[in-house]
Formats: sequence, structure tokens, C-alpha cells
Amino acid sequence: MKNSVKASVGIITGSGFDAFFKQAEAVRVDTPFGDPAPISITDIAGRKVAILARHGSNHGNPPHRINYRANIFTMYILGVKQILATNAVGAINRKLKPGKLVVPHDFVDFTKLRHNTFYDSAPVIHIDMSEPYCPEIRRALVLASEKHSEDICKKAVLVCTEGPRFETPAEISLFRSLACDIVGMTSLPEVVLARELSICYASLCCVSNMASGLQPAQGVDDLTMVADRKRVAMEQVLKEAISLLPSLRSCICATAVKDTTLQRLERYAKGIPFNNRRLQSL
Repeated sequence: MKNSVKASVGIITGSGFDAFFKQAEAVRVDTPFGDPAPISITDIAGRKVAILARHGSNHGNPPHRINYRANIFTMYILGVKQILATNAVGAINRKLKPGKLVVPHDFVDFTKLRHNTFYDSAPVIHIDMSEPYCPEIRRALVLASEKHSEDICKKAVLVCTEGPRFETPAEISLFRSLACDIVGMTSLPEVVLARELSICYASLCCVSNMASGLQPAQGVDDLTMVADRKRVAMEQVLKEAISLLPSLRSCICATAVKDTTLQRLERYAKGIPFNNRRLQSL
């Protein structure tokens, strides 16, 4: 990766957002956590934007096999400060219907096997998650949705499951008792890893189906059809939201990690050899 390649905003998408990549320049980034998904840089609303398809080429990586650390660390190396993500979700809250756009404000993590931190060794780092999704990006997504007359749910609790299987009716019933509104497989640990690098992160979710037990069983093609119908609208919302993002951040995300900790990571970003087992001692 050339040091001159930089971006201030990042977009992490699921499958099908090919329009974002048409005029984008592919870049190669090496990380101490392995290879990230393909990433490109383009201009949107006057900002340099790094766009990453989390599942890789041809949707090759299922949710539980995505290299989340490599993907988020790539954004960090490129200089990204604000990440807008897209997620397809199922509705647990019966008031939400397929096609509804949702901007979650909180989450419950039911993943099991994922690498969910950059800080595996001393000194121990504890990240505050009292407001896990960036309020500034959430506000921009809501305003952008309203400008484009999209039906938007401004707050929701997202529960993330391991996948790749869908949830059982009993699990959905449990999640409802925990005040969860939507369920997906890819928001975690992205949102946590971004916070560990003081990167703002928020998600624009599309309800693709009612969760298990709330409607007859559906095939993957049925769920994909709903997401496909909303894809153009979501792209418009993302572009509009980028134009509304503040250039100077005043949110909790910006100061989540001490500068001295990030400086250790920046040494690797500048090309100094890096061993992920010595993340804290560089």
C-alpha cells in the first residue's frame, strides 16, 4: 500500500452494492491480522471514501469466517475516521416489516468464535460501549433517510448471532425478552473493533424478513429479493449521509482510546514491521 492513499470515510457493505465500486480505485493493504476483503477508494460528496465488501468476492466469506480485524484495521491504516456499514437483518419487533430501514443505537452480542478485540495482551484495554454506535453518523443516516422519504426506524437494539444458520423460534423469543428489535450476523465485532481504534461506526440496516417463528420459513432467495429492492435507496441514503458528516468529530468515539495506544498502531501503519502478539509493546 502506498502511504499517499488515504480516505477519511469508510463504507462496509454486504453483497450487491456493486455501484459503489464502478468508479473506485482498488488498493492493496497488508495487515498483521491477515488479508482484508477487497477494498477500493472513490470520491463521494467531496470526501475520499474507502469501500469494502465484507464478504469478499462473490460473497465468498460467510459471517462467521469474515476477517473482521483485518477489515477494520485496513480502514485504520487508510486513515478512516468514520465508518458507515450496511447490514441485512431480520425483524424481532413485530412493528418492523420487510423493507424497513433501521439505524440501531445499541446491541447484544451472541457471537461465539470471532476475534473480537485488537488487545489480546497486557496492558489490558477496556473500551467504553455506553453509546456503541456513533451518534453523529446515526444522526446523518436518519436525516439522509428522511430527505429521501425513506421509512426509517431511528432507534433499535440489534442482536448479532454467530451464523451461518438462521435462528430458532426459541432463540428469537429469548432475544425479544432481552428487548432486541432486529437480528443479524455481521455487525459484531465490527462496531467494537472500530471503537478500539477510535473510529466512528454506525449501521444502516434493511429488514429483509420477519425473524424465525414470526412468519413461514423462507429461502435465502426470498430474503435477497427484499434487500435488492432497497439497495438503490440505501446507496442514496449513504451518499447523502456522507455529505452530512461533520469534518471535526465531537463524539465519544473520537477519544475512546488514548493517543499513546494508537501511536503504537500508527508505527505499523507507516510501514514498521508489526507482530500482533506485541500490539501493546510497540
